[in-house]
Amino acid sequence: MAGNAGGRPSIYPTLQYADAKAAIRQLTEAFGFTGLAVYEDEDGSVAHAELVQGNGAVMLGSKGKGGRFDEAMRSGGTTGVYVVVADVDAHHRRAVEHGAEILMPPTDQDYGSRDYMARDLEGNVWSFGTYAPEVGG
Repeated sequence: MAGNAGGRPSIYPTLQYADAKAAIRQLTEAFGFTGLAVYEDEDGSVAHAELVQGNGAVMLGSKGKGGRFDEAMRSGGTTGVYVVVADVDAHHRRAVEHGAEILMPPTDQDYGSRDYMARDLEGNVWSFGTYAPEVGG
């Protein structure tokens, strides 16, 4: 993922979850993300969270909090996110150990990547693989 001059990614997939705390647990425990920041509202819901994997990151929060983004996402479908990992098989084993729903086991692709696909607790599809396109900047 290409970043800007400051070394930060320039694209952040953003997801909303009915149970954002459970999503954070699954993404960190099963899929190996690291929590960078979690901000909770007074009611304990997740107002905003940032999780990192390699040099990329996702942002997420609780559904139903109101505001323009929540309204815009209300009729949106599930999201698919691709994450580059160094060892697909080890990453897959970790996901399986934590009970992730695997949609496709580690598979060698015709274009040279090895990847697998999983679904998170709320239906978003996560693909993890070795393909890392070179992006000019």
